[in-house]
Amino acid sequence: MPANPLASTLADVRACRVCEHALPLGPRPVLRLDTGARVLIIGQAPGAKVHASGVDWDDASGVRLRDWLGVSSAVFYSARFGVMPMGFCYPGRGASGDLPPRPECAPLWHPLLLPQLRRVRLTLLVGAYAQHEMLGGDRKASLTDTVRAFEEYLPRFFPLPHPSPRNAIWQRRNPWFDADCLPALRRSVAAALA
Repeated sequence: MPANPLASTLADVRACRVCEHALPLGPRPVLRLDTGARVLIIGQAPGAKVHASGVDWDDASGVRLRDWLGVSSAVFYSARFGVMPMGFCYPGRGASGDLPPRPECAPLWHPLLLPQLRRVRLTLLVGAYAQHEMLGGDRKASLTDTVRAFEEYLPRFFPLPHPSPRNAIWQRRNPWFDADCLPALRRSVAAALA
């Protein structure tokens, strides 16, 4: 067994070319994991800006997510947070935004990575793809219903909508998110990091 199994697995992930043929900008896996991570974020897939920088959540969605979580960039980018999306590479653009994460990625890599993250206390499920994968039949009929029922999934999971500025309309239409969900999210993150 390697001296640092997680580092070895991450090297394998970064060398992955399984779906290279389908990636318009080529493979560039973007994830960030440490065995000391207390909060794990499972989102969709990196966008074009994150693909270019190679830094997870390095865009307007990331600014909004950090605000939702009530953490600074320094805390967010520390070893206490891990980021492991459903798809590690930018999938390209479709008619109404970025394409879905590639289906090969999560089944191939998540089973190898998740068992190595033994200190994770809270997993944030950002968006429908992560909720479908991680909650399976326990999720509700819609993303809105799943997020509204966040207390049912605590303390292990906290489902969230995507923090894209495009979802500002969803947030305005669902005032309970700001009133109930965000304070509970901040408390849950603070408890996991403590």
